[in-house]
Amino acid sequence: MRIDFHTHVFPDRIAARAVEKLEAAGDIRALSDGTAAGLAASMAAAGIDISVTLPVATAGRQVISINDGALEQVRTFSGRGLLPFGAMHPEFGDYRAELKRLARGGVRGIKLHPDYQGVFFDDPRILRIVDAANEQGLVVVTHAGADIGFPPPAHCTPERVLALLRAVRPDKLVLAHMGGWQMWDEAGEALAGTGVYVDTAFVLAPHAHRDGRPVDMLSPERFTALVRAFGADRVLFGTDSPWSDQCGTVRRIEACGLTEAERRAVFQDNAARLLGL
Repeated sequence: MRIDFHTHVFPDRIAARAVEKLEAAGDIRALSDGTAAGLAASMAAAGIDISVTLPVATAGRQVISINDGALEQVRTFSGRGLLPFGAMHPEFGDYRAELKRLARGGVRGIKLHPDYQGVFFDDPRILRIVDAANEQGLVVVTHAGADIGFPPPAHCTPERVLALLRAVRPDKLVLAHMGGWQMWDEAGEALAGTGVYVDTAFVLAPHAHRDGRPVDMLSPERFTALVRAFGADRVLFGTDSPWSDQCGTVRRIEACGLTEAERRAVFQDNAARLLGL
């Protein structure tokens, strides 16, 4: 089994517009059309059994409608296919009740994106959401490090993650992009051994460009070293589809020199444990 812990889909009616807008913002091309059908086709080609879909609420008013959709999709999840997470926004009022609603409805986690939400990761509003999600047993996935579509400052740096960890102790915190996109040395030094999880989304993508120049990504050697710094039991396979190719990401990870046990942990075991599968 392969579980992709980091993907994105958009409703069919807005997928083309959303993908076009994000391509322009990040100077990057999508490798799928951003629809659920497009992701399902990509999964079939890559031999991926489950993809966790991560929504981002860019305003508090979006939270309820996003989560209504996630709850409905979870009710039809059969152990294969697309598994949606919920959304939360720092400006959403009754966050405790909403997180409880998600947990009771079988949603297994939420996604935060401090850059899109304009809040630093150690802000008290984030701390209380992470703490309340932990009380409900929910996974919290957050974008970490720089973002290809945003200028500095990054809102979730390794230092701000450490500040959050000093304030709350989440059991299931996942830092996307190997702990901090384009902040990999700092993330490995600061966060290895803290108990956080990291995912592999958009760190081995050779097609990424900014201002017409290739974007620095992890080499196979740096990637393998970072997996071992965090521990293979703390690394989750993720692609960031549609922004990375699922087939290509599988091939690149398989070529990085990890042991069979490490690959199994990354591709399947860690995600299955976190998701309760």
